[in-house]
Amino acid sequence: MPTATIAGHEVQTNDEGFLTEYDEWNEEIGTELAGNIGIEMTDRHWELIRWLREDFKEKNETATTRRVNSVGGFPTKEQFQLFPKKPARKMAYVAGLPKPHGCV
Repeated sequence: MPTATIAGHEVQTNDEGFLTEYDEWNEEIGTELAGNIGIEMTDRHWELIRWLREDFKEKNETATTRRVNSVGGFPTKEQFQLFPKKPARKMAYVAGLPKPHGCV
């Protein structure tokens, strides 16, 4: 498994750069990952990311945009505003989670 140094922390990643170990993530790493894809984190970004991580802990699966909307209460339109173009993939990346099923 590849490793990377992100925000001064050595972390396990997959071939696409997604973190593979849930417990290696922290908000400092999330901030750097967001910067890597051109996103400046706001309080609302963090609310969504924290919800996504909590949901993953319960389900052991990364939520899709549909679930983030229906269960998390973050409208799909807002997800696209916060994480343009491919929100599910970008949210998972910043949150240190695997891509949701069905993401290319």
